[in-house]
Amino acid sequence: MTNQTLNASTPSPLWQYWRGLAGWNFYFLVKFGLLWAGYLNFHALLNLVFMAFLLLPIPRRSVHRLRHWIAIPVGIALFWHDTWLPGPQSMLSQGSQVAGFSADYLLDLVTRFINWQMIGGIFVLLVAWLFLAQWIRVTVFVVAIMVWLNVLTLTGPTFSLWPAGQPTNTVTTTGGNAAATIAAAGDKPIVGDIPAQTAPPTTANLDAWLNSFYTAEAKRQIRFPTQLPADAQPFELLVINICSLSWADVEAAGLMSHPLWSHFDIQFKNFNSATSYSGPAAIRLLRASCGQPSHKNLYQQAGNQCYLFDNLAQLGFSQQFMLDHNGVFGGFLKEVRDNGGMQAPLMDQTGLPTALLSFDGSPVYDDTAVLNRWMQSQDGKENQRTATFFNLLPLHDGNHFPGVSKTADYKVRAQKLFDELDAFFTTLEKSGRKVMVVMVPEHGGALQGDKMQVSGLRDIPSPSITNVPAGIKFFGMKAPHEGAPVVIDQPSSFLAVSDLVARAVDGKLFTEDSVNWESLTSNLPQTAPVSENANAIVIQYQNKPYVRLNGGDWVPYPQ
Repeated sequence: MTNQTLNASTPSPLWQYWRGLAGWNFYFLVKFGLLWAGYLNFHALLNLVFMAFLLLPIPRRSVHRLRHWIAIPVGIALFWHDTWLPGPQSMLSQGSQVAGFSADYLLDLVTRFINWQMIGGIFVLLVAWLFLAQWIRVTVFVVAIMVWLNVLTLTGPTFSLWPAGQPTNTVTTTGGNAAATIAAAGDKPIVGDIPAQTAPPTTANLDAWLNSFYTAEAKRQIRFPTQLPADAQPFELLVINICSLSWADVEAAGLMSHPLWSHFDIQFKNFNSATSYSGPAAIRLLRASCGQPSHKNLYQQAGNQCYLFDNLAQLGFSQQFMLDHNGVFGGFLKEVRDNGGMQAPLMDQTGLPTALLSFDGSPVYDDTAVLNRWMQSQDGKENQRTATFFNLLPLHDGNHFPGVSKTADYKVRAQKLFDELDAFFTTLEKSGRKVMVVMVPEHGGALQGDKMQVSGLRDIPSPSITNVPAGIKFFGMKAPHEGAPVVIDQPSSFLAVSDLVARAVDGKLFTEDSVNWESLTSNLPQTAPVSENANAIVIQYQNKPYVRLNGGDWVPYPQ
C-alpha cells in the first residue's frame, strides 16, 4: 500500500477544521461593550454554550454553513434574553393594548429605542474589529474574555468590570446568584412591620424573604369601626388617583416647588404604588384596607373588609365614581369594577370639554370641568357622607392636544394639572365644605428612563416609577393645619392611606378646637417596597433594589 493511498483513506485530524468565530466575533464584542456600559443582564453560561456551538469543528463545509444559519435566530433570541427588554410573555399580554396605540404614538415609541451614542460606539467597534482582524486572531481574545466572565460568575468578582463612577451590573448564569450590587436610591434602614432582611441577597434568600413578606401581608388589615358615634361629623372623601406621576417625574419636570405641594397637610415621601400599570394600581388603592397581595392574588376575590369604599359604605358613605376618560383602554373600567369592588355608576360625562386626546385617540376631559361637576353635584346637600374615586389620565405617555399628532410635552401637561388642582384646592378652602382629599398617583410615567427601560416604558416597576407623591389635605377644619406638611418618610403604601382614613372617619377633627397632628400620623403601618407586574418583581433588600424577570434569578437593579 502506497503512502498516497494511506493518506487518502485516513481522515484529517479534527483540529484542522477549527474555523474561528468569524463574524460572530463582532456579535460578542458588542455584547461585551454593552455589558461594560451596564446595559445587559448578561447570562455568561448561556453565551459560553452558544460560543461552543459556533466553535465546534465540523468537517463538512455545507454543514458548517448550515450551522451559521441556525445560529442567527438563536443569537437574536439570546441577545434579547440578555437585555432588559420585555419578554415574550409580557409582549403577548400587552399585545392587545399596543394594537390600540395610534400610529404616531407607535412611531414615537420606536424612536425612543434608538440611542445614537450607542449606535456610534457600535460603529467604531465594527471598524476597529475589521481593522484588527487583518493581523490578529480576534477569536482567541473573545473566547478568553468569555471564559473569564464565566470564572467571575463562579467565583464572584474581586474587582469592577465597569467604568469608575458607574454602578456595577450583573453577570449571572441560569442558576447563579447575583455577582455584584448597585447603590440603592435611599440609605434609610428598613424597620417596623417589615420582615427581617439579615440573610445574604442570594436568589434563594430573596425568594424566601418575598414569600415571608406576602405571608405577613396576608394577615394585615385596617379595622374600621362597626358604626359611627352619635357625635360623628359628616364629611366628603375625595380620592384622586393620577396616572403617570412619580417623584422622579416631578423632579425631572422641574415642578418640585410648585405651590400644589404646599397645600397638603400630610405628604408621603416614600410611598410605594407597588405596580407600574393603571389597572393593578387602581385595584390596590381600592383594596387598601388589607395588606399587599401578590400580582396574581390581586385578581382573586378578596374579603369585603379589604375594600376601602365598602368599609366606608358600611358607615353610611355613599359611593361616587369619576373618570376624566372613558375607561375603555386596557379594560380599566372593567378591572376596577370586577377586582376593585367599585360598583358606583360612572359620573355623567356629557358635555365635558376635551382637553387632550389619549394615546389611542379617545378623549381626555378637562379636569377642572370634571371637578366642577363634582362640586356642583354636592351643592346644597348638607350632612352628606360621600366617598368619591376619581381617576385622572392627562399625564399618560402619548397624550396629545387635539389637532396635534405629536405627544404633548410632559411638563406642560403636568404644569396645567398642578395648576388645576391648586386652584381646585383654593376653591374648596373658600367653600367651607368639609372634605378630606387623598391623592395617590397610580405610578410614575418613566419620564427619564434608565438602563433597563427607555423613557415611557413601564414593564418593570422600578423604584423611580413606583415612588409616588401621595398626600392628604383636610378642608373645612375649625383648626386647619399650619406650616409645612407633615412628612411621612418611612416606607409606606396603601395600608397607611386606609389607616389615616379610618382614623378620620368619624369626622371629629373637622370641628375640634385643635388637632394633634403628631398623634394622627404616628405609628402608621409600614410596608416594604415590593412592586410587581405580571412578569417582573422589584424589591428593596438591605437598602438595595433587586429585580426578577419572568421567574428567573434575582439580580441587582441597574441604574
